[in-house]
Amino acid sequence: MANPKIHERSSSSFKPINKMLLKDSSFSIGTTYPASVKEISAMLAHARKNSPEEQEMVQNEVYENNNGQGRRGSNLNTNNSHHQCGSFFAKCNCKYEGQDSVFNFQSPRSNSIPNTKNLHEEKRLSHPEIDLSELTAKPSNVCLKPKSPGTPSPSTVIKANVFLNHPEITFPIPVEVSKEDFRNHSIPTHLYPELKHKLDYHKATALAYEHQKNQTINKSKEAEAEKFFKEFGLFGPMGNGITTNFKRPSRNSLEENINQIKRNSKNLGNKKMSSVFIEDYEHLKVIVARLRKDITDMEMKYTAAQVELHETKNLLSTKESEVLKLQREVHKLKSVLHQTASCQVGEDILASIQEQYTMANRLLPSPTGHHETVSHHKKQGVSAESSEQCVQVGGEIITTKFEKDFRSKQLIKDAIMDNAFLKNLDTSQIREIVDAMEPREYPAGSYILRQGNAGVHVFVSAEGEFEVIQDDKILGHMGPGKAFGELAILYNCTRTASIRAVTNSKVWLLDRKVFQKIMKRTGLLRLQDNINFLKSVPLLQNLSDEVLSKIADVLEVEFYPAGAYIIRQDASGDTFFIISSGSVKVTQRLPGHLEEEEIRTLSRGDYFGEQALLKEDCRTASVIALHPGVECLTLDRDSFNQLLGSLSEIQEKDYGDEERLNNRPVLIEPQEFDYIKLNDLEVIATLGIGGFGRVELVQYVKNPSLTFALKCLKKQHIVDTQQQEHIYSEKNIMLSCRSPFICRLYRTFKDSKYIYMLLEACLGGEVWTILRDRGCFDDHTCRFITACVIEAFDYLHSRGIIYRDLKPENLLLDEKGYVKLVDFGFSKRMGYSSKTWTFCGTPEYVAPETILNKGHDRAVDYWALGILMYELLTGNPPFTATDPMKTYNLILKGIDMIDFAKYNVGRSAQSLIKKLCRDLPSERLGYQRGGIMDIKKHKWFQGFDWDGLNARTLASPIQQPVRSPIDTSNFDCFAKDNDIPPDETSDWDINF
Repeated sequence: MANPKIHERSSSSFKPINKMLLKDSSFSIGTTYPASVKEISAMLAHARKNSPEEQEMVQNEVYENNNGQGRRGSNLNTNNSHHQCGSFFAKCNCKYEGQDSVFNFQSPRSNSIPNTKNLHEEKRLSHPEIDLSELTAKPSNVCLKPKSPGTPSPSTVIKANVFLNHPEITFPIPVEVSKEDFRNHSIPTHLYPELKHKLDYHKATALAYEHQKNQTINKSKEAEAEKFFKEFGLFGPMGNGITTNFKRPSRNSLEENINQIKRNSKNLGNKKMSSVFIEDYEHLKVIVARLRKDITDMEMKYTAAQVELHETKNLLSTKESEVLKLQREVHKLKSVLHQTASCQVGEDILASIQEQYTMANRLLPSPTGHHETVSHHKKQGVSAESSEQCVQVGGEIITTKFEKDFRSKQLIKDAIMDNAFLKNLDTSQIREIVDAMEPREYPAGSYILRQGNAGVHVFVSAEGEFEVIQDDKILGHMGPGKAFGELAILYNCTRTASIRAVTNSKVWLLDRKVFQKIMKRTGLLRLQDNINFLKSVPLLQNLSDEVLSKIADVLEVEFYPAGAYIIRQDASGDTFFIISSGSVKVTQRLPGHLEEEEIRTLSRGDYFGEQALLKEDCRTASVIALHPGVECLTLDRDSFNQLLGSLSEIQEKDYGDEERLNNRPVLIEPQEFDYIKLNDLEVIATLGIGGFGRVELVQYVKNPSLTFALKCLKKQHIVDTQQQEHIYSEKNIMLSCRSPFICRLYRTFKDSKYIYMLLEACLGGEVWTILRDRGCFDDHTCRFITACVIEAFDYLHSRGIIYRDLKPENLLLDEKGYVKLVDFGFSKRMGYSSKTWTFCGTPEYVAPETILNKGHDRAVDYWALGILMYELLTGNPPFTATDPMKTYNLILKGIDMIDFAKYNVGRSAQSLIKKLCRDLPSERLGYQRGGIMDIKKHKWFQGFDWDGLNARTLASPIQQPVRSPIDTSNFDCFAKDNDIPPDETSDWDINF
């Protein structure tokens, strides 16, 4: 089948040919080819001799002869000694002779196109000598009815088209063959001379094609072609797309026709079929190469998939074998476990009974006007009794010890080490807890603890069997050696389940106050011992108690077994050692000797390596631990310098501790609005509900433009939870504070049922409410809120005040969108180097040292600042669990266990959070030598306008509309409190 592109190109070039085609379509080949060479040659000869009428007769004769029966074409192949290209020219340059030349015969009605085998090759031009006289001398009908011998009669003649298979002659030439020759696919020999010698027309075509191929042709050849056209009277395009006039044109149109021939030849040159096929060929080559590459890639992927499939099958087979093996083991153990299941209870059961915890005597009503889901409930602060109550007369902390045999001590110790929380205590603390636990026996059916009651003891089951009951449903059973109720030794909380003795049983118990005494005494004893050790070092003995206390916080305990080298001679080192227990020997190898010589022995209280705090130098001797081992307090130079700076700076610096302690000014601020009485206030709406009472928006009836927030606390509840000291501390601290980032307290009131605090009304709403509605804050908003808190902390810490209850619930917005700290119930004024042991705060925000009762100071506020940043950026605190004990255990695992990528927290924010939430207080940013300025200089605050924040000119990213002094639209709606508390007449609030 012919290429459609070639056919399309040819048909577009041969539109004018319809004018010269014969009227009878028997010689027509559609709109693609002109009449045959012989017919046109005959017509040209008659045009030179005959009149127009005679020419018309010749044409009619040709038409009649072409109406024969041989319409169907065929291809005849003959072997002759002409050129392979099919040319009969004498000077063809195809360089080939005598093989398989082909005459292609087709019926004149066939619409097939010529054989395109050679059309894509470079065209070869030939220029034979043409004898024009031969053409003019031959009769006009010689090509129509040849008279040579062997010519068939007209009745047996079939007309067929001959294709010369030459690049320049791509149109058919009609010939007459007999029906027999046509059927035998042979050609009469008398036609060879006719085709070979009548090449006038071919010559003209060759010249025209030569003109189209070479844009700049020889002038003589162009003139030769023009002369040929004039002699034969043929005007118009030649070759493919031929049109002709059989009448001689006028001389005036001769030049125009010649120009038309040139233009048509040029158009044919621009439409070479070879270029199309070259482009197609190159395009196909690219496609084939790409397909081969794709096939290769697919084969590689297929091979890799086969390998992966094989490996997966092997792995699956292995896993199936392991599962089968484990199933068999489980089946074997089921019978054994079934026998002891009734005597034991899993840790999950003990943990689950604390999931619905709350502080004793405290209920938190839910708001009625706003949706508050379980995942977005307000976090509840918790607090134990003040640690100051643990100190006995004379400042000595006394605990009672109970005699126990070795088996009982080991049982209690094993139970403590098996408890997820208690196992984090120090060895000395565990030893004292074991000694302080007292025995108690319970008969069968009695309750060790009851659900809903306030708890103050931690228990260890010693003998008997116990059952765990929650909501009248038995959750499980447990036997001896289990610790339970440990949350009660941290702060006052209600029991969330009941424990009942199934048989006559015995337990060991420890009271919360005793536990607090133990933790405080061991902490103070450890701190004092470390300070005494440090004072014994000449290099450090002139330092103040504040500096020594900080150094004592940095000291780490290291144990070395007997024979271990603590330091080696000539090795570089940066660590300072103080022996807390055990002894070491110091050896030295003199120059020229191989053996080390013992110099001296050091024991408890001695130190070595103190020069490492000044500079890095080579050790001048070796120190080896003696039997049974040695425990040392260590301090490295980097931690020392980071916490306090260089030793020379410390020795020259005057911290002014004594002057500050002896001359601390008593802040007596005049009370504002002292003319306002409690009866002059009218309640407008409830702004919030807390654990100890409510906060009401009140209006001064004599001046409606004055509104305040009135905090109402139930006196009886304060007494029940022993929070009197915290309430006084809150009053004194808030009255003394004058910071734009801290909510003002103007004055206080009291009656028989409540105590009242008249506070500044911050009507922009709670940060917690906005966080709940938005889900989380972006970096810009979080940075602004955190900066406001930092300024508040800077103000408090510079006055020796720790806050201890930072969370979004305690942050309010004023009418400009600036953040203020509220609720100072857990705040405390303390010295710069002192510590406190009271457990207080919000479970998700308490620091590790608070949980472990190691004593804490302002470093807990920096920990809470990191937790606040995380919650503002993600919507939830990093440490959250279903019950507080699980939360505390997560906190003790550290901030490095948190996956920041889960919430897409930025790198600079991650860096600041991790530096604020270090496990060791001395490593936290803000607590080190640079103070709170280290936080402000962090990369996360780069470019922040601290001056604009303090001047309140920096625009807040949170702008809550406040339409009037009594607008409460930014707060949740709360139901009216109909619970009237009883009178409390102990007069603990006489100075309130």
